[in-house]
Amino acid sequence: MDIGQIKDRKITEEMKESYLDYALSVIVSRALPDIRDGLKPVHRRILYAMDKLGLRPSAKFRKSATVVGEVLGKYHPHSDAAVYESMVNLAQDFKMLHPLVNGQGNFGSMDGDSAAAMRYTEAKMMLITEEMMKDIEKETVDFVDNYDGTRQEPTVLPAAFPQLLVNGTMGIAVGLATDILPHNLGEVIDATVHLADNPDATVEDLTQFVQGPDFPTGGSIFDKNEILQTFATGRGKIISRAKVEIQEPKEGKFQIVVSEMTFRTNKATLLEKIANLVKEKKIEEIRDLRDESDKDGVRVVIELKQDAYPNKALNKLYKYTDLQKTFHPNMLALVDGIQPKVLNLKAMLEYYIAHRKEIVTRRTQFDLNKAKDRAHILEGLKKALDHIDEVIATIKKSETKEVAHKNLMKKFGLSDKQSTAILEMRLQTLAGLEQKKIEDELKEKMALIKKLEDILKDPKKILKIIKDELIDIKNRFARPRQTKIFANAVGEFAREDLIPNEETVITLTNSGYIKRLNPETYKVQKRGGKGVIGMTPKEEDVVDHMLVAETHDVLLFFTNRGRVFQIKAYETPVASRTAKGSPIVNFLQMAPDEKVTVVLAIKTKGDNFVYSDSGYLVMITKVGVVKRTPLEDFANVRRSGLIAISLNKGDELGWVRLTSGKDEIMISTKDGQAIRCKETDIRSMGRSAIGVRGIRLKSGDSVVGACMIIGSKEDRKKLDVLVLTENGYGKRSALELYKVQKRGGSGIKTVNITTKTGKLIFSAIIDKDAEEEDLIVISRKGQVIRLAINSISKLGRATQGVRVMKMASGDRVASATRT
Repeated sequence: MDIGQIKDRKITEEMKESYLDYALSVIVSRALPDIRDGLKPVHRRILYAMDKLGLRPSAKFRKSATVVGEVLGKYHPHSDAAVYESMVNLAQDFKMLHPLVNGQGNFGSMDGDSAAAMRYTEAKMMLITEEMMKDIEKETVDFVDNYDGTRQEPTVLPAAFPQLLVNGTMGIAVGLATDILPHNLGEVIDATVHLADNPDATVEDLTQFVQGPDFPTGGSIFDKNEILQTFATGRGKIISRAKVEIQEPKEGKFQIVVSEMTFRTNKATLLEKIANLVKEKKIEEIRDLRDESDKDGVRVVIELKQDAYPNKALNKLYKYTDLQKTFHPNMLALVDGIQPKVLNLKAMLEYYIAHRKEIVTRRTQFDLNKAKDRAHILEGLKKALDHIDEVIATIKKSETKEVAHKNLMKKFGLSDKQSTAILEMRLQTLAGLEQKKIEDELKEKMALIKKLEDILKDPKKILKIIKDELIDIKNRFARPRQTKIFANAVGEFAREDLIPNEETVITLTNSGYIKRLNPETYKVQKRGGKGVIGMTPKEEDVVDHMLVAETHDVLLFFTNRGRVFQIKAYETPVASRTAKGSPIVNFLQMAPDEKVTVVLAIKTKGDNFVYSDSGYLVMITKVGVVKRTPLEDFANVRRSGLIAISLNKGDELGWVRLTSGKDEIMISTKDGQAIRCKETDIRSMGRSAIGVRGIRLKSGDSVVGACMIIGSKEDRKKLDVLVLTENGYGKRSALELYKVQKRGGSGIKTVNITTKTGKLIFSAIIDKDAEEEDLIVISRKGQVIRLAINSISKLGRATQGVRVMKMASGDRVASATRT
């Protein structure tokens, strides 16, 4: 088309062609590495320019600006900043497992500090980089014109080791992205050698050698199954953690020390993130944070508060910061210099072996050609020396050098090169020893030619050369693995992983306000003390339930209407000692006239109930009906609740107890009666069953307590019955004083009820030798006392008891619990 001529063209076609040209340029010329040498064009040009400048490991350092200028002026027509940044990356030992550039000066840091300007830094090649360039002068790779056609540059480097897998790379092209993590040099070479010997080896076979990524920053990675998946498909998910140790330099004061970072993590940004998490109160366990890193390595110290749980604090750091990091490898590289492909581990090594076969073949052919050329010259020289007098005579008779050249070729059957070599031969060559040298060199060259020809004829010999050279590189450059690999997977953190499993006191008021707090809030007092304010209930509200649980326990809430609800203990709101808590209706979908009558804590592991001797739930109603149902029937309680027991009109569910199936049950009434019967007297029933009679009640009486008696016959001799009345009187009585009866009877007296004691409000089975067991009692007006159970007097079965808690005028005991 003539200049200035305008031609109509559809914009869709123009955009399509232009975009595809641009995309191809980005893919091939900028963003993606070549499978053979693992380099992008800019990195290849940097190394080639350094090689041409003579910046080998033994040379002096040169200004980085010299290298950048060389690359820009001759090979890479882009910005100097892009070239220098690429060169800096090749020199950073926290990004490259085996850096290819030896940088002198400030080349940046793990804290995100940028390198000094290129006029201040110096560089040359690393020793291992020579293995990338080795034999490039022997026509081992193809060369193409540079951008302005003034000189040539290599399309790929010989790469005597699998650089792409060893150092990895990242790149984003148009519609494509690559992320190949670094791997241990020794492991990769071992796998390459194994594949060369066993072409039918599977990816799984190769993972016996390449265990997984090996980061220059150390740390650890998890889940061998994910690693195998990545190697098998070229894509996957690798979870990495920093190397962390929990230390206790001073008694009770823990600190978390980070000595190895996760790969590609900016340490300064990480510290800033931790500080912000503390400020936002997402991690409240941290007291101080400091960076003690120096030239010898990383050391970040995170000091914890006195009462902090170190593992829980560490779990939070893993969850919210880059101390735990997930990589998504995408092993994409250019095949044949132009085609992007996602490759598995075996395919990557196969392409590399094919590349090395070509390199060794071309190198051998080059050496063979050189040897043949030299042998050809030596043969001519030998022939001349064998007929030296005739050669001299022929030259003397020739008028010119050119005529002599032709005469020698004609008379002695020499080639053009041989004739030229004879004419250039010096007189000293005529000496006897010099003639011997020519003959010896000729023999040597002929032997070399035979050896090189044998190599070219036998692919196994080429393969052996490849393996021997790889093993040599391994012996010289391989280092021990820096990243530890753990077989088990690291899953997503559940909320439970971030919450300490500690003892907690949970209270629920008559009006439905729930809260939890640390049991240490209530200090132990002597029997008869007044107690402390446990909460400030709203007017006419009282505490109905108080229990001690662990924060990871499942709480089962049973209501007066026989329904059951379930939440985790840590889901209940934390409140101060005097706070009233939060409405239970925020957590449970109860009906307006429904009320929680039992709160039960179940030990769990994950989402499953875990218990040692407890296999059933025994339910007791206000009118003395009992029912026994397998605990497993309550393993999946919906948020909307489930039916736990069907009730007769006017009855309410009052108590639920965990049993093993072989225990005894004691039911107590407000008038001071108690019955002790075997659990096996109550047959197992489904959730919707009504139940059977447990105790026969007199008019006006009702059940106020139910507890289980566990252990062997001998164990039960060590048990006491603890009772507490509404006016604060209590006592302990030997369990032996209560005979075992059949269910359905009226029972026997457990406490002498008077106007002074008030009605029975609480009963429990305790160990006689419970030295460290306490009783927490709360009154209707919110007074709480905590006292040692062994401080309560031991009296007869039908006695009144002694004062346990001094009640204010008009106040009554609401509930009690043991801890």
